Parts: sequence; C-alpha cells; structure tokens
Amino acid sequence: MAEKLLEIKNVSKIFRIGGMLMGKKLVAVDDVSLDIDSDRPVILAIVGESGCGKSTLCKMILRMHTPDGGTIKLLGHDYADRKGYDPKQFRLDVQPIYQNPYESFSMRKTVDTYLYNTALRLGICKSRAEADKVVDETLHSVGMSLQVVKGKYPTQFSGGELQRISIARALITRPKLIIADEPVAAIDASMKMNIVNLFKDLKEQYKVSFIYITHDLSTAYYVSDYIATLYRGGLIEYGPAKVLMDDPAHPYTELLMNAVPRVGDKWKESEAMPDMEEKEYAITYCKFAPRCPYATEECRKDKPPLTSFGSERKVRCYHALVK
Repeated sequence: MAEKLLEIKNVSKIFRIGGMLMGKKLVAVDDVSLDIDSDRPVILAIVGESGCGKSTLCKMILRMHTPDGGTIKLLGHDYADRKGYDPKQFRLDVQPIYQNPYESFSMRKTVDTYLYNTALRLGICKSRAEADKVVDETLHSVGMSLQVVKGKYPTQFSGGELQRISIARALITRPKLIIADEPVAAIDASMKMNIVNLFKDLKEQYKVSFIYITHDLSTAYYVSDYIATLYRGGLIEYGPAKVLMDDPAHPYTELLMNAVPRVGDKWKESEAMPDMEEKEYAITYCKFAPRCPYATEECRKDKPPLTSFGSERKVRCYHALVK
C-alpha cells in the first residue's frame, strides 16, 4: 500500500473560553480522522457552517495549532516527532492560500518581492536570473505573467488577480499539498469559477493535492474529488463529492445540500442553524440529535461510530445505517 500523503487520526483541539478558574472548555475539533493518498492528486473539500472546526483543523495541518489529541502525519512523518521535523522541507511540501488576498501582501511592498523571496530563500533558485524564469513560468500557469506583475503593489490588482498571484506564490515550491482556506470568499462572483477551475487544472499540471475549505457548497460539488462534512467539531460524513452531495447519508449533510441550489450561493442563516451554544459542543452523544428529525433514544444515549457506508464512504449516524 502506498504511503499516505496526509494522515489525520483521532485529532482533537480544545480551547478554553474565559478565565482559568471559571472558564469553560470548547472542543473545537473532536476526534477527526481523514487521509489523502499519495499515489494521485485529489481535491478534498472540508465543508460546514462557521464554527464547525474546519479552519482549526487546517491550522493544525499547517502547524499553526498543536493538536491536544491524536496524530497528524505528512508522508509518514509524525508531526509530534520534533527531531525529525525539517521546517524548510515542510514549507516546500505544504503551502497555504488564505481567504483575503489583500491580507497576504503588505501594501508597502510590490507583489513580485514575495514571489522572488519564496524562490530564493527556500532554495528553489540559486540566482535572480533563475528566479525570473521560475516565477514567470508559475505566473503563466495561473493566467498572469512577470511582465504584468513586476513592480506593482497589491492595490493595483483586483481581488481575483491578487488571489491568482497568491496561488502562484504557493506553487513556486512545487508543493505536495495546498491548504486553501475559503479562497473564493472575498472574490467577485464572476471570478469564483475561474479560480475554482484553476484549482482543477493545477491539480493535474503540478500533481498537487488541495484541501479546499469552504461553505460555498456548489463550488465544492464542482471542484472536489472528496467532501468531508464537519458539525460542531466532528466529522459526520465523508465520501466522493458527487455521490455524497447527490445522495447524502447524514441528515445534516442533506440539509446543507437542499439549502444551496446554485453556484455562489451559501446556505441561509436560518437553515444553517448558527446557534453556537457551548452545550452542543459538550454533548457526548450525537451532537446533531437535538435538531435531527430522525433522532431516537439511541442517538441521545451514545455517540454513533464513524462507519463505512458503501465504497469509500463513511458516516457518523445511526439513522443512515438503517435507511
């Protein structure tokens, strides 16, 4: 069996709310397990409403947060193995793309400065001339060019153009994994599908896998190979994108699918159930049970296991196992 590119096993993250004495604990990520194979590039979308834990999970993958439980491995190397951790190699292998491209660049620096720094400081190129070629080639892959970008500041580009430059910056290292956190949320609707289509093209061109964090479910349906649905910090459903969204097994996933009819739409707040009550995170049985029309006494007694549900699918739901 080929080594996993990324392996997340029983990972949890706990935050404390309030003071040390009277504060409460919030389990932001609760016993999540996911993996990405290394034998072929894929796009894995992580979906869920605000506060479901998707960004926290990806910050742990980027080493911005340390898990409070479980393990994360990249190409077989455990994140907890500090002796074996090579910061430079990690930055070559894993690159982020953030939601607002204007926050990724200083208004006081030209954007090409960031591209050259990535190429030279990480050892991709040995000279400025060599960097010119690599930077230009990478920019061309996202529909830009060094001639257009050179010497210009972030405010001289549209949001869509600047996000393309952000993507080019990530690609310079020829990463194995890109973490894209709501990458089209701050972009005009007319440009969203251009960026989404770009991810699909780059996946094949650079043989790079993406983790695509979003609550634009229609773009997730269009761009993703696999989808993982999170609710209150827990993974409740996982599977091939088309299968999962055409025939959701979990009642919450079904609710989300029905709420988003077309590209660019997000679920309405009333349907998304934005109530962030702390008690829901503390539930030890099914966290969706208080709002689930199919819930039984079994659902309110024990936490459903994450169970295989057909080929490549997993679901955490007693109802899904019998319907």
